[in-house]
Amino acid sequence: MEVMSGKWKIGLIWCIYSGIKRPGALHRHMPKASRRILDSQLKQLLQQGIISKITFNQLPLKVEYELTELGKSLIPVIEVTAQWGETHREVLEPLFLPV
Repeated sequence: MEVMSGKWKIGLIWCIYSGIKRPGALHRHMPKASRRILDSQLKQLLQQGIISKITFNQLPLKVEYELTELGKSLIPVIEVTAQWGETHREVLEPLFLPV
């Protein structure tokens, strides 16, 4: 549970899995998250071995993220969790609507 704690981690993992690998593109895909929070959660995922960071030796600096084998093993868990949410949408959605 510690690996998945953090509001944006699952979204980051899914985006990287889906082919969004650059920090700026990840931020544009999740505009409600601050750059600082995304950078912090990317750093945590790196430390946990879920993603790896590739830094290209060029100017301007280019960085990309990719899932490790450990990170790829989370994809079925995320898919099952998403399906559970869809199955129970009618019950869950009213709980998260703004008052």
